[in-house]
Amino acid sequence: MVTTSVTPYHPLARALHWALALLIVGNFALGLYMADLPFSPARLQYYSWHKWAGVLVLAFSAVRLLTRILKSPPALPPAIEAAMPGWQRLAHHVTHIGLYALFFAVPLSGWAFSSAAGFPVVLFGVLPLPDFVPVSEGLADALKEAHKIAALSMAGLVLLHVAGALKHHFVDRDGLMSRMGFSR
Repeated sequence: MVTTSVTPYHPLARALHWALALLIVGNFALGLYMADLPFSPARLQYYSWHKWAGVLVLAFSAVRLLTRILKSPPALPPAIEAAMPGWQRLAHHVTHIGLYALFFAVPLSGWAFSSAAGFPVVLFGVLPLPDFVPVSEGLADALKEAHKIAALSMAGLVLLHVAGALKHHFVDRDGLMSRMGFSR
């Protein structure tokens, strides 16, 4: 057990972390639920909500990436980093890089799929977003599969991220989770 004081993330980074967590988990659950529903007005509404949440994920991710570029995250405390085996440090970095890539890949592939399928994204039912791929059944099929694979990949990385955080909190008891908490 390594107990050390940790430097928290910037408050904006923490707020974006938790907003993205809620949006991503909620939108993943909604995506699983709506995918096999029969065609109905409710299913169309769920697809709209799913698209809106995806656009918010994309926007929040852009802000999060920009804040991360402008304000570097606090380094892992040396005692915690020294206590981690090399494979855990590698997993830490690869998971974060993968999550950031998928923060963009999942919503963009969904938006492209919607465009290729001929269903525009109209944010909150009032702001039409541009289609950036042509309508094409073949392209829509490929993008639907890409979106599904990217979403499942992100779900897997989210589970790894949560498992790592819980390990630090309950097994190592090193205070690392407080970096993203709201106590400060």
